[in-house]
Amino acid sequence: MDTTVDLDSFASLVERPDDAARRAAEERWLELDKPRGGLGQLEELGSWLASVQGGSQARALSAPKVLLFAGDHGIASVGLSRLPAAGGTARRVRAVLDGSAPVARLAHRFGAELRVVDLAVDAPEEAFGPEVSEHRIRRGSGRIDLEDAVTLQEATRAFAVGMAIADEEVELGTDLVLLGDLGVGSTTVAAVLIGALCGTDAAAVCGRGSGIDDKVWMVKCAAIRDALRRARPVLGDQLALIAATGGADFAAITGFLLQAAARKLPVVLDGVVSAACALMAQRISFRAPEWWRAALLTGEPALAKAYDRLTLTPLHDQRITMGEGVGALMALPLLQAASDALAEQAFVPAGPAAPRQPARLPSAAELLSRP
Repeated sequence: MDTTVDLDSFASLVERPDDAARRAAEERWLELDKPRGGLGQLEELGSWLASVQGGSQARALSAPKVLLFAGDHGIASVGLSRLPAAGGTARRVRAVLDGSAPVARLAHRFGAELRVVDLAVDAPEEAFGPEVSEHRIRRGSGRIDLEDAVTLQEATRAFAVGMAIADEEVELGTDLVLLGDLGVGSTTVAAVLIGALCGTDAAAVCGRGSGIDDKVWMVKCAAIRDALRRARPVLGDQLALIAATGGADFAAITGFLLQAAARKLPVVLDGVVSAACALMAQRISFRAPEWWRAALLTGEPALAKAYDRLTLTPLHDQRITMGEGVGALMALPLLQAASDALAEQAFVPAGPAAPRQPARLPSAAELLSRP
């Protein structure tokens, strides 16, 4: 049975965060015995958290989760990364799962759960276990400078997986997602999508990725150029664009971001991969970026262009370029501090937000069942 997704429904399903709650939170900041704006960016973050949580008093973050989508990319075979195309992604997934990867250690340190979702890792399914690979769409993807990454049906299935995962996280009580990715060659794919969506040429979005030299950068730039030629004819169809020059992991992240916004689950974007998917999601629902925050800039030119289009300002600049959700995770202490500072003040705000009537939002299964 073919999977179908009603993309048009997201335009109405994704609401704006609660403006009344934001204003009430801003009034609470003014009532504190401190200089105006004395807590700097923490005040803006606390007000944003209040708005996405729907209350004037931001609730302390108690169930954050690092969510990593994993997939291999055929374009890596042309030699555009310092990481090995064969087995590199699988090795990184294993390091996360066994706790030796930096993101695993930091997640433990900051009290965040960690989940890996294998969409297209080029390894046997039994390599990671069913809890990781139960949603896998395929092993690897096509070389996007010459062929489609995945079929349209595979892209649609992966998009639906992302939606379902957002539903799962909401039902589990996750109150903040720190979004990341695992995949050799993924910065090249992201550069293609951002270049296509922003209308730029290859050189304007080609970065250094894993730390490549000038010679490899030229190879990468040529691959992006050729993939951009394949992307432009399908720019008007988001799923066709992801199928042609994205991949199963990119489709799943895009579906996740949109359904998370529809279900009022805030997300912190990690780097150029999540930014590329966010830019794609913005094309489907213009309100969705209000539910996200950008973690950091990595030096990737495509990332800066994406954040400019999304009007998102990075939360920190720790020069983290490795991906894997580390940059997003490093934003967690800032968000926790902002929520604690606003949540723990024991006084009544001058202008409390009016109570909101909870609305029932459709699940991914209901959306997918629509004709």
